Amino acid sequence: MLAALVGVGVATAAIYPLSDLAPVVSLSVVYLPAVLFMSAVWGLLLGLITSLLSAAAFNFFHLPPVGQFTIADPRNWVALAAFTTVAAVASWMAEIARTRTLEAQRRRAEADLAAALARELLAGADTSHALAAAAHRLAAALGLGSVAIEAGATDGDGRRRALALRDADRDQIATLLVGRELPDETVRRLSAQVVPSLEALVAVALRRDAAAAEAVETAALRRSDEVKTALLRAVSHDLRSPLTTIVAAGHALSSQSLPAEDRVELSSAVVTEGERLASLVDKLLDLSKLQAGSAPPRREWLSIEEVVLAALESLHGVTLADARAAGPEPARAVGPEPPVRLNLAPGLPDVRADAAQLERAFANLIENAIRYAGEKPVSINAMVVSGRLVVSVIDQGPGIAITDLERIFEPFYRGRRADAHTEDRWTGSGLGLAIAKGFIEGNGGTISAQSLPGQGTSFVISLPIESRTQAPAVR
Repeated sequence: MLAALVGVGVATAAIYPLSDLAPVVSLSVVYLPAVLFMSAVWGLLLGLITSLLSAAAFNFFHLPPVGQFTIADPRNWVALAAFTTVAAVASWMAEIARTRTLEAQRRRAEADLAAALARELLAGADTSHALAAAAHRLAAALGLGSVAIEAGATDGDGRRRALALRDADRDQIATLLVGRELPDETVRRLSAQVVPSLEALVAVALRRDAAAAEAVETAALRRSDEVKTALLRAVSHDLRSPLTTIVAAGHALSSQSLPAEDRVELSSAVVTEGERLASLVDKLLDLSKLQAGSAPPRREWLSIEEVVLAALESLHGVTLADARAAGPEPARAVGPEPPVRLNLAPGLPDVRADAAQLERAFANLIENAIRYAGEKPVSINAMVVSGRLVVSVIDQGPGIAITDLERIFEPFYRGRRADAHTEDRWTGSGLGLAIAKGFIEGNGGTISAQSLPGQGTSFVISLPIESRTQAPAVR
């Protein structure tokens, strides 16, 4: 109303200087900008009020007799009536333009809101967090004080009103909760314009979660089938081979005519294949514990040199006495062919880990290196690098194919020789590296493999160095 009065006043004052240029009767159009402005901004009602105020002001201040709401010349009645009619029509047309503009702005705002909700609900990985973010976005866009979106059916309470979100089958999948203080018109607008798009987006997000969960389950089942298949292959080959040798040697040993030398050779074969079978069973048990999460480390302070020497002692043909007999120098060669060269930096700090698990891990790595080194020596280096104890097991064998480096730590996976042009696979169970990785990572370390074709392979183990004063007590 204040704007209408100001507009009419400005137009009335503007007619005075213009009356010297044109007849006063024709100057009523000066009021039309104020009428159009009021209709476009505040609606038809205020536009009509401005039209009537303009007609009254034009009559009172400019049509003779001035200062009275009467008209001396009857022709001025026609002019005033024409002005009032034109002003009313202009107000109505401005109202139509205003309504369409507001409708376009509202639809654009709804489209922007739908796009924002789609980004929140469909781009996020966790739908529960996405629902909270979408509710916050909805409250900010509509100027609402409190909005929540909860999965499933939720009842309203004294503070909140519940709007059901349903899927295509009309089953309730979520609930939109808004404040009880909202006007009914706002609630109807939400139900008619926001809820339908929100229902579709939430349904898509929930279907996406179901599809993702199904994909994860399918991948897990596929992986489980692969592991079972690989296990069956290992059992059918790696377990059958030593058993066949043991059974055959046992039958041969029952012969009374067997020479003593052959009897000793067969007995040695039984022992060797039995140890091989026991080693494979131990690896299968270690792997099953790692995959079941039932092998928590029992950490204690230990010397990495003692762990490496114990691992060498556990290997066939390499004893702890051999290692110690090689001398106390940091760099020395131990064991039979191929020799194992130890290069342990002096003054290495103790680490806090499970001695048995690290010993098994290093034994698997060293055994793997000896198997493929041929007659070339295997090197074990240890030093402190960037606050961590780094141990590397290096062989000079044919190396590992680049395509296999990322998979060599998978259970039952047997890579190809880097220099092989066929599907020539390494012998072995394919368990040693997987177990080594599991035990090392279980003790807070990391392991990686580096290989160059024809130049050997290096396994690098990095273990954390803790302070004895800060480390928690060992149970």
